[in-house]
Amino acid sequence: MIRIQNIKIKNYKVFKDVNIGDIPQMAVFVGMNGSGKTTLFDVFGFLHDCLLTNVKTALAKRGGYKEVISREQKGNIEFEIKFKPEKDEPLVTYVLHIGLNDNKEPVVKREILKFRRGSKGSPWHLLDFANGKGFAIVGSPKNYTSVNDEKTKRANQQLDSPDILAIKGLGQFKEFPAISTFRKLIENWHVSDFHIEDARMTRDAGYSEQLSTTGDNLSLVAKFMYENYKEKFDEILIKLSKRVSGVKDVQAEETVDGRIVLRFQDGNFKDPFAARYVSDGTIKMFTYLLLLNDPKQHALLCIEEPENQLYPLLLQELAEEFRQYSLSGGQVFISTHSPDFLNAVELNELYCLIKNDGYTKIYRAQDNELVASLFRGGDLLGYLWNQGLLTEGWGI
Repeated sequence: MIRIQNIKIKNYKVFKDVNIGDIPQMAVFVGMNGSGKTTLFDVFGFLHDCLLTNVKTALAKRGGYKEVISREQKGNIEFEIKFKPEKDEPLVTYVLHIGLNDNKEPVVKREILKFRRGSKGSPWHLLDFANGKGFAIVGSPKNYTSVNDEKTKRANQQLDSPDILAIKGLGQFKEFPAISTFRKLIENWHVSDFHIEDARMTRDAGYSEQLSTTGDNLSLVAKFMYENYKEKFDEILIKLSKRVSGVKDVQAEETVDGRIVLRFQDGNFKDPFAARYVSDGTIKMFTYLLLLNDPKQHALLCIEEPENQLYPLLLQELAEEFRQYSLSGGQVFISTHSPDFLNAVELNELYCLIKNDGYTKIYRAQDNELVASLFRGGDLLGYLWNQGLLTEGWGI
């Protein structure tokens, strides 16, 4: 069960200097409009884009370096992620600094992957690069007794360009298993950018095992699940029928012109409805159920405002399903404004985003003495959110 335990962000948009610690398997983020919830999830999207392409392209997608670096800041954009690969393995730290070179082009100023085997001594640098040059430890760290072990093999490397992440290239080779593990972790992040209209689209007949971030391959994934995991697909339909009045069946049919279309069967009518005639809430609930019942769990799910288009009474049950997904192995981050969703959230799962003087800090709700006291006394977090208490009392 891979889990991100701590995140530090510096000079990324509204996050001039943020430290999110003791992150549980399911973490929920709440804040006023403009406080940075979308930006927080974009951190993971940005790192994912950097891995798939390069730093320059990922920045350009967001308007360029000047639009991404925090206002009036001149240092590097910095990230530090601490995660546990497995329960009994040591904590691993990934450090990434992005800045401009002499030609004002964005480059990777520093990239480090390190871990500490015991409670004492300096961390092992499994990977250490700057401006496209550096070294990586060959083989598994488990085979070495210390970082200075004479058996420890270092491979000096130079990347094709200083804006490429070292974990992208080296993580593809078997001789760097620790780097490969972290590369696969980022590759397996799902940062949802779900669009209802994209999910309604018919698609050319093809093959998709997992939902895209926008949901535009929903019909293909439904077809895959039906054909390869029929029992699990039937469980999804049972849940859907209990939550959406009338829906008895969902079919992914191939049309005569070679396209896949979703059809929803209402028990009150003989003929099924195409997805374009079904409510937004039905489409969204079906999408979430497919995502949460994916046989290949994502290492991280980032879901923004799941309450949109959904009936409020469904949200507490959905929150519990997100929690169960996290407990079975995949970490889940959720942003919300919904009191109904927050009423199903535990105190240790909640983080509050507070914006002050143009920059945002992130606090654990359990560190607010008033909030913690009221919660222990029986008040639900949705009630405290409605009362404005989750945005007060932080000593700002």
